[in-house]
Amino acid sequence: MERTPAGRASQGVDRRRERFGGFNLGAAFFGWLVAVALSVLLSAIVGAVAASIGSTVSPQAALQNAAAGGIVGGIVLLIVALVAYFGGGYVAGRMSRFDGGRQGLGVWLIGIVISIALAVAAAVLGAQYNVLSQINLPSVPADLQALGIGGLIGLLVVLVGTALAAVGGGKLGERYHHRVDREGAVAE
Repeated sequence: MERTPAGRASQGVDRRRERFGGFNLGAAFFGWLVAVALSVLLSAIVGAVAASIGSTVSPQAALQNAAAGGIVGGIVLLIVALVAYFGGGYVAGRMSRFDGGRQGLGVWLIGIVISIALAVAAAVLGAQYNVLSQINLPSVPADLQALGIGGLIGLLVVLVGTALAAVGGGKLGERYHHRVDREGAVAE
């Protein structure tokens, strides 16, 4: 029984997936670097826009709308984090031919591990070595009692949202390789 070109290509992809599939630490790490860079760039852009808008708002109006501004700011920072992790997941999925969702999850896990390591280092070494205090990034207070229910829900939304965004970006990045495989199967 002779195999069709598409069948041979599919068998070749399966063999390559078995050999080269799985988690790729390098792809996940570089995806995480892209996620960090995107979050810094997008935060800077948002900060510049907010500063230009804020210069036209009177102090009285700012005080009256402080709660709404805090909610809007939180939503904007959530969007920045989602876009950053989606981009990082995409890069990881594109770098690694197979298992893009797994690469995206790796991007997210590396971000969590590094955040925890920095928090532990700051707690152990004290405030003078706290690198994050030197950088003007949005942060979540580490004291869970100060967060309240709304803060915990917000933290959960950020954690789940960024994980889903990274996995989705990874799957989208992997789709490029599927298109190349399909084109190769047609050409043979």
